Amino acid sequence: MSNQKLPKGMNTGKKINVKSLGRVIKLLFSFYPKLVTITGICILVSSVVSSIPAVFLQKVIAIIDNYFKQNKGNLGDGIWLVAKKEIVPLLIILASMYVISIILMTVYSLLLAKITQGFLSKMRQKMFGIMQNLPIKYFDTNKHGDIMSHYTNDIDTLRQLVSQALPHLLQSGIIVISVLFIMLWYSFWMTILVIFGVFAMLFVSKKIGGGSAKYFIRQQKSVGITEGYIQEMMNGQKVVKVFNHEEKSKKEFDRVNEELFNDGFRANAFANSLGPIIMNIGNILYVFCAILGGILMFVKVPNVGISTIVAGTFVPISISIVVPFLNMTKQFTGNLNQLSQQINSVAMALAGAERIFELMDTKTEEDNGYVTLVNAKEVDGKIVETDERTGKWAWKHPHQADGTVSYTPLAGDVVMSDVDFSYVEGKQVLSNVSIYAKPGQKVAFVGATGAGKTTITNLINRFYDIEDGKIRYDGININKIKKSDLRRSLGIVLQDTNLFTGTVMDNIRYGRLDATDDECIEAARLAGADSFIKRLPDGYETMLNNNGANLSQGQRQLISIARAAVANPPVMILDEATSSIDTRTEAIVQRGMDKLMEGRTVFVIAHRLSTVKNSDVIMVLDKGRIIERGSHDDLIAQKGTYYQLYTGAFELE
Repeated sequence: MSNQKLPKGMNTGKKINVKSLGRVIKLLFSFYPKLVTITGICILVSSVVSSIPAVFLQKVIAIIDNYFKQNKGNLGDGIWLVAKKEIVPLLIILASMYVISIILMTVYSLLLAKITQGFLSKMRQKMFGIMQNLPIKYFDTNKHGDIMSHYTNDIDTLRQLVSQALPHLLQSGIIVISVLFIMLWYSFWMTILVIFGVFAMLFVSKKIGGGSAKYFIRQQKSVGITEGYIQEMMNGQKVVKVFNHEEKSKKEFDRVNEELFNDGFRANAFANSLGPIIMNIGNILYVFCAILGGILMFVKVPNVGISTIVAGTFVPISISIVVPFLNMTKQFTGNLNQLSQQINSVAMALAGAERIFELMDTKTEEDNGYVTLVNAKEVDGKIVETDERTGKWAWKHPHQADGTVSYTPLAGDVVMSDVDFSYVEGKQVLSNVSIYAKPGQKVAFVGATGAGKTTITNLINRFYDIEDGKIRYDGININKIKKSDLRRSLGIVLQDTNLFTGTVMDNIRYGRLDATDDECIEAARLAGADSFIKRLPDGYETMLNNNGANLSQGQRQLISIARAAVANPPVMILDEATSSIDTRTEAIVQRGMDKLMEGRTVFVIAHRLSTVKNSDVIMVLDKGRIIERGSHDDLIAQKGTYYQLYTGAFELE
């Protein structure tokens, strides 16, 4: 059962890492440099155009105010002439600019749709590519549901960031800067008051926005935990029902779900309250600007602004300045409010981005190997590399010292010398383990659970690297062999079967993607799977879903054995390969596996000692040490631990 809670760092109010925003923007430009640039230009121009109306309004009011001053307050017929000559041209220019703005907004909206979906697609590709290169340890120590949450919830937060938050931030930011410049152009006095209001808004945004960001991080973590728990319960549903654990499962889910609710509630409560507060501060600022403008007009205070300084004329502030300024104040605070409202999306997106970058920044599996596996043939007594598929393989070993290349036949000679290993520092799993497996030998490991049997095979595959000692494969240190080539030379059948969505034929061919149908069928016959596969509804074309849920455990294992058989490697690792098969089926499989093991080096892990009797060497492990080794007859004669296990005096557990 999952009892996972939020890490301490989450509970103490970890804040958003703003560097994540910079990384998102950098990735955007790397994926779509031209489209992002064009979109940014369109937003820039349309935003500047949106700031211009205040300038036109000021000019129109100034024209009308000047007309009334010249005519001493009388309307007269001249107003129509002034409107036609001076006001109408301004309105035409303004209308034209609005049309341009609409066109630009349409263009960047269409571009954003492509950029957003393309960005998410490329991010998922990038994440999945990195995930394929992560060490086995990462998947052993992270809940699979939480990893899946990176591809769903966390990625979806980036969709909101790219399609909405970033464009609105850019647009509102440009408008705010443009309007502020226009304000300074017209009047310093009233701009100073607006700036004081901005400081109040920033103070509130920092306090409330900071709380919002803190809880959005926790919310994204809680989502991952919840999905991980659901996935765990789905996989273990039979166990839950067998042990009548439904109520306990529901209570545990309620606890996890309640944490998600609390984090989501706090995050959105902070974020949703910010907008109304900023809006009302803006309304108050609008009132104060109106009062200040009225007072300045009443006492006829000389107006000071960039425009008056440039012109060198300081006339009393007039209604042609105050009225447009009030509109600019409304526009200024309105766009600040728009900026504050994006904090919700930005905080959530950066919380998701931080989790995504944690996955992407996880140290990938190191591979410094340079010895590769190549097709080979013998010419004049020498092994040479060939592009033909000969059925023979060799290790290609480049020697950096003299620039020469040597070829070693792939034989399956595996030697472990004085190997020490621990998964967690300070907790030794293997101590001073030495194994010698000659080509064609069958080496068996027996011992209690946790004795280190599977760990040995994990080290041969280099799923984990040893701490001390050496492992040599055909005389080559496996650290020098490229991991992909090393694993291509090894076949493995695990106790836990993994079948993928696809046909039975697809799952067998997973062992070697270039295998023909006939080769896959022959491998199935070898494993003893051909007879039951032919009885399936569509034979080898029967679709398998949900890890082959429509097959029995034994049938799934037979397919996984056939998958290893089609790979045709020189070394086979059978980790409890027949543990899920009944005794009658095991006899069928054993005959096929005996054929499969002919001429190969085979490592067998088994609890059923009857399956290892014919092994060349049997090694008995206890607490990470080899305490006995020898053939079945030798160990029986010694009357030690193996003898007691075989005769039933001891149980493996």
